[in-house]
Amino acid sequence: MIMPDHPTALLWRQALSTDSVFCDALVSNEILTRAQMEHAAERYRLGASRSRGVIFWQIDKENRIHDGKIMYYLSDCHRNKDKRFHPTWVSAILQKRYQWPDTPRASHCLFGLHLTSSVSPQTSIAIVEAEKTAVILSEIYPQYLWLATGGLGEVQPEKFRPLRGYHIMLIPDTDSDGTAFKRWSLAAQEVQHQPWWDGCPPLEVSSILEHHATPDQKHRKIDLADYYIESIRK
Repeated sequence: MIMPDHPTALLWRQALSTDSVFCDALVSNEILTRAQMEHAAERYRLGASRSRGVIFWQIDKENRIHDGKIMYYLSDCHRNKDKRFHPTWVSAILQKRYQWPDTPRASHCLFGLHLTSSVSPQTSIAIVEAEKTAVILSEIYPQYLWLATGGLGEVQPEKFRPLRGYHIMLIPDTDSDGTAFKRWSLAAQEVQHQPWWDGCPPLEVSSILEHHATPDQKHRKIDLADYYIESIRK
């Protein structure tokens, strides 16, 4: 993780902002109202880069900064996949800028993990892949606390250790051959086999998208936020 006096930890407070294309797109596309967007941005401590990319800060239960992922979106709220706007880690940018020698690699945690410090163990936690999805659904379904892994490859058992004792539902993206669902199901089994998970509630892996997404949606590898947005626009 990043120490309190590390430049990344000092930077995140300065970078807290809704001045990103992502935040604007949530409102302009009527996915969230401005009040909802601002509420979500405050809770998740969203930031903005100089080029108006959104910064998804990874902050743990002790409010320690692990890293920040800068992602770029288009005005329609879809990812900007231009190679010039590839997702970037704040720690990597600072490493290059200051040419730090032998700097330990930042350890990552679940996006939104800091929110668990203010909820009871009876709170139901929903975990999705994309940070964008957690932000959106936190306002649509506030009965859950929404966290995100930040990628399919980031579904790692050790990241679940801070969630011992909570009721957790994993909601993977969907795809044509069920790869994501299978990987998340395997990850859930691995977590439950850890000694530190003994006595904790079993992890639930939701199959809602596997059962309800259309073949076209599976081909496009949508997630629950996509499914919700497309459903309300029919």
